[in-house]
Amino acid sequence: MVKKLLWILLAALSVIMGLYPILFFSAGEKQGILKVKPDELFLNPFWYLSLYVHIIFGGFAILIGWIQFSPGIRSKNITLHRGIGKLYVIAVLLSSLAGFNIAFYATGGLPVALGFMSLSVIWFYTTLMAYIRIRNRQVVQHRNMMIYSYACCFAAVTLRAWMPFLHVMFGNFAYMVVAWWCWIPNLAVAYFLIRKSAQATPE
Repeated sequence: MVKKLLWILLAALSVIMGLYPILFFSAGEKQGILKVKPDELFLNPFWYLSLYVHIIFGGFAILIGWIQFSPGIRSKNITLHRGIGKLYVIAVLLSSLAGFNIAFYATGGLPVALGFMSLSVIWFYTTLMAYIRIRNRQVVQHRNMMIYSYACCFAAVTLRAWMPFLHVMFGNFAYMVVAWWCWIPNLAVAYFLIRKSAQATPE
């Protein structure tokens, strides 16, 4: 029962976050952290394009990524699983590269920039490795890398979940903390899920 509720929560949060780009564009550009960005930055075509690519493809990745962990789809419709997987990989590679670019302009300076750059690099690497592993028919390694990949992807949700608490705890330093805290615990959870799965699988 608990597992089912967690699955529903994961799906709901992923769908909500995946649809965020629609709300972002309909409500105007300066939402959330963008409210403190200087107007001059919006005139930078490199940053502006990267922002759009990151939000659109990142939203799409989180919107479809959770479906890949459904045992029912994998066992009953492998073609659908592969199709969604290819779309997810393309979306992540584009979004992570764009995310790395916009991290250079992160509010809060170098510590924040390094946090988001690290996230982008790990997200890109784990997703690419997941694709390479499945091309080599290494199913278990593919699954593990995809778990890590979606843990990075889910940072979009955990960032927004942690911010109110971190703001109370750290005040103006909250964004500096969340740049790291939005993804490191996610990867830790992914690691323990993978270890638990490995221990449950007979040799």
